[in-house]
Amino acid sequence: MESEQVLAALLLLREVRDQLAGWEPGLIEAARAAGTSWADLAHPLGVASRQAAERRYLRVRPGVPGATGEQRVQATRNHRAADRTITTWARDNAADLRQLAGQITALSDLPDNSTTRLAAALADNDAANLIAPLTDAHKHLTTDHPGLANRVDTVTRHTDRLRRDSDDQRTAF
Repeated sequence: MESEQVLAALLLLREVRDQLAGWEPGLIEAARAAGTSWADLAHPLGVASRQAAERRYLRVRPGVPGATGEQRVQATRNHRAADRTITTWARDNAADLRQLAGQITALSDLPDNSTTRLAAALADNDAANLIAPLTDAHKHLTTDHPGLANRVDTVTRHTDRLRRDSDDQRTAF
């Protein structure tokens, strides 16, 4: 084989490899959407554990331009750690969150979609599921129910602070 043929073959191989690599995140997402566990994905991906399978997915999926695969892995870990912090806080403060949600759902002058989402979260066993619907209800409370709006704003500011503090802790190491 001539040098030019080998170089052309290597170039073609790189192009094929790039195209195949672009398929991997989509196939993993399709498998996950179909109910496949990370543990079941490990072997086909050529890794030893569910953690390694998820890590591989986070490295190969497209993300913020300029971010490395490792930065995407770390960002996902940071986000999940912050979510766990907020979930723990919400569960520890379930009575207060449920009381606030109950007062808001009892109002008759809010849009149905707002109170429906909040009522569904109120019926859920996990108080952490109240955070987003409470935050969404805030905009409907400011004019006619400023006291409730202030309480929701306090919850939102607190959860935002918990998220920032969690992110700061993880990036400090």
